[in-house]
Amino acid sequence: MMLVELEGGPLGPDELRVEFAGEWYSPAIDEQFVIGREGDLAIDDNPYLHRTFLRLVFGNGLWWVTNDGSRLAATLSDRAGRMQSWLAPGSHVPLVFAHMCLTFSAGSTTYEVNLFTSSPAFSPTPVAVPYTPGDATIGQVPLTPAQKLLILSLAETRLRRPGSGAVEVPSSTDAAKRLGWALTRFNRKLDNVCDKFDRIGVDGLRGGADGYAVNRRVRLVEYAVTSLLVTAADLPLLNAEAAANVISQQRSGS
Repeated sequence: MMLVELEGGPLGPDELRVEFAGEWYSPAIDEQFVIGREGDLAIDDNPYLHRTFLRLVFGNGLWWVTNDGSRLAATLSDRAGRMQSWLAPGSHVPLVFAHMCLTFSAGSTTYEVNLFTSSPAFSPTPVAVPYTPGDATIGQVPLTPAQKLLILSLAETRLRRPGSGAVEVPSSTDAAKRLGWALTRFNRKLDNVCDKFDRIGVDGLRGGADGYAVNRRVRLVEYAVTSLLVTAADLPLLNAEAAANVISQQRSGS
């Protein structure tokens, strides 16, 4: 069931609507729709973003996303967090759900674009998943409470911002300060979290390219938010952790 009220009313046959930061677009079925620093959806003047990055085109009864970039990747996911596709340079992926989220990062900024189609190939079936306090698990990789807090500290800005648009991912120094942790502790746990997800095949968390320290933080946020590993409901944990560490520091200094 579509829970989002679309600008312009119900979708027509084979229609696509694109929403970014409250702005709506309706690509023509016989034309391509370009996303980048320039194009039909000109994101912003971020120098790390390709001028022509992503294209939306209709073919074989489906809308497709094509990555025309040379170094940036994107993530396409359904809003229920059950499916993710890693869209590497040169690849293309069909839009198979009625509402999908296109997420990508350039520098320290993460962007989110909502995509709505009228004739999805699949309709996700709601599945009730019992919640058990304590460790969270994605695939076969358990997360300790401290590791979840680390991810929350990096994703806080995005989780507090409803809807699509652009957000900055904080530096390790700022995220560690938010938690009341020493920077060495934060970086050690960030290494551990990235290693864990890399081992289960999450792309973009390892490598030796320039800007790796920034890239892995934004990719971790991108993956964790789109897969619903962390949600806005988890944010009170940050204040609780920060307050507990303030009390601990006061006691140790007395």
